[in-house]
Amino acid sequence: MRQALREKIIEVCNQKIEKKGEGVGLSFYAFFKNKNDQPEVLMEAARWWIETHKLDHFEKATKIKTMVCSGV
Repeated sequence: MRQALREKIIEVCNQKIEKKGEGVGLSFYAFFKNKNDQPEVLMEAARWWIETHKLDHFEKATKIKTMVCSGV
C-alpha cells in the first residue's frame, strides 16, 4: 500500500478514536471524500481491506491503525 494512503488511514483512525473513543468502528470508505475523485487509491484500500485481509465492512479503528502501523 502506498505511503500516502497509510498516512491517511492512520490520521483518520486517530481522529475517529479521539472523537468517539477506542471502540469506534469504521469502513475503508472513511478514508475518502464522498466523491470518487481517487478511484485507484479507493480500489487499493478496498483490495487491502477486502481481498488481502478479509475484514468485515466495519472494523475497530484501533485494529486498522495497528495493522497499518505494523506494515500488514
